[in-house]
Amino acid sequence: MRTKIGVIGSATGPISDGLSIKAREIGEQTASRGCILVTGAGMGLPYEAARGASSRGGYVVGISPAANEAEHVTKYAFPLEHFDLIIYTGFGLKGRNVVFVRTCDCLIVVSGRIGTLNEFTIAYDEGKSIGVLTGSGGISEMVEHIVQTAGKERGEIIFDSDPSNLVQKIVDLSISQPHE
Repeated sequence: MRTKIGVIGSATGPISDGLSIKAREIGEQTASRGCILVTGAGMGLPYEAARGASSRGGYVVGISPAANEAEHVTKYAFPLEHFDLIIYTGFGLKGRNVVFVRTCDCLIVVSGRIGTLNEFTIAYDEGKSIGVLTGSGGISEMVEHIVQTAGKERGEIIFDSDPSNLVQKIVDLSISQPHE
């Protein structure tokens, strides 16, 4: 089965063009390595990654908080474009995060705020391998401190400022560890 890489990060707020480009490159690199890209089916940096994967013919899955397509579009104002499959959980934003994380073999953090922190802590607690795009700001800059403070040894965390290198490292790590 193909490796499923989740991308988490800032969905709203000011996002620089440079960071959008790096998120798209993560998506492009995910697709070029034959992996499936998974996001929370929303906007922002994860959506930029979806756009990047889609542009390279990659397969993109969205895990939506909505109960159906109409709610996805009207209540959440989330896109349908660039997704090959959207799974409608009906669990709301926080509730869908568990389904999202469990769908992924590994995750990549790009910047982020409170929602990203929630996804990260679920992934870390579940022992997922996590890649962090350093220099992207937000929650990604706090990951080392959060892990040290948590006092638990869970999945492996890798850091890199280059999107291509980060995707390659997380793919290599994912291949070396069995998926549960």
